[in-house]
Amino acid sequence: MKARFTLFRRAGIYYSQDTVNGKQQSLRTKDESEALTLLHSKNEAHRQSGLNLQIARTYLTATDPEIAKRTWLIAMQEMTKTKTGSTLSRYERAMEDKAFLLIRDLAILETNGAHFLKVLEAGGVATNVFLRRLHNFALDMNWLPWPVLPKKRWPAVRFKEKRAITCAEHQAVINRERNPELRDLYALLWHTGGSQSDIAALDTDNIDWERRIISYGRRKTGSISHLCFGNEAEAILRRCPSTGPLFPKIGLWHEKHRAKEFKRRCVGLGIHGVTLHSYRYAWAERALKAGYPERFAQEALGHNSKAVHRAYARKAQVVVPTLEDYEKRFLPLRIRSRFGRKFRKN
Repeated sequence: MKARFTLFRRAGIYYSQDTVNGKQQSLRTKDESEALTLLHSKNEAHRQSGLNLQIARTYLTATDPEIAKRTWLIAMQEMTKTKTGSTLSRYERAMEDKAFLLIRDLAILETNGAHFLKVLEAGGVATNVFLRRLHNFALDMNWLPWPVLPKKRWPAVRFKEKRAITCAEHQAVINRERNPELRDLYALLWHTGGSQSDIAALDTDNIDWERRIISYGRRKTGSISHLCFGNEAEAILRRCPSTGPLFPKIGLWHEKHRAKEFKRRCVGLGIHGVTLHSYRYAWAERALKAGYPERFAQEALGHNSKAVHRAYARKAQVVVPTLEDYEKRFLPLRIRSRFGRKFRKN
């Protein structure tokens, strides 16, 4: 059988050349015997690829007896177990994707790039996102000794366009809504930027009237959000029950039911491209336009990273003042503040 790879030397360095496609690769050595050994290994690997894979499986089985039998279904189940709350429900739904039927019973060690490409072709955006997470989970658990697809070979994730709800659209929804609880919920979302599940589940115990703060633990991340409210938000809160849940009826609804009700209202008004989550985008964009400090906005929205917050506010149209106007408006304030501190120290 003719050898697949041949040896040649250029500028003292030995190279191998593939006789099928002509590809050349440096062996990174000037020693002829070492180069011949490497070339022999490459040819043997090509001639006995099936045997080499079986040898690799034997070595891996010695360290993990279950590795040869572990399927992607087991990986899906184990990855889902690490989630809680609404994230758990989201992962459970994602793992039921019909596209995953193509690999669900396939042994992880027997998976190649063609298998993943078929799954990605059969699925959509969510399939791409969760297959990446499943792949990375298997790698982290050492159930997969090498990547099935290199990072550069994964199709780009193209999400649908997301946008903030505008003030005019929000007012239209408020004016049309006849359910007082829903109307107050939408108004409170506009003023706080909270997620619909967190705000709908608020209790009177979450409100500090003296300091005018709403504090709660986010269901999604577990992080603590502190929302300061003004006069308009206070008026909404005063209309809610004085004890117990602020939204006793709609707080018991599943989030998808609140989302459907909001969508129905928007469709009736001819508003498209927004969801209840758009209120968070709107709050972040309004904060950026107003010059609200980023660390305050992160604290209010419960974001753990600046990157997430910047993604929410990326479409905000900020009007940059001229240096002349900025100096006239803000410089005197900074000077008074600075000298005021000096005088207080003296």
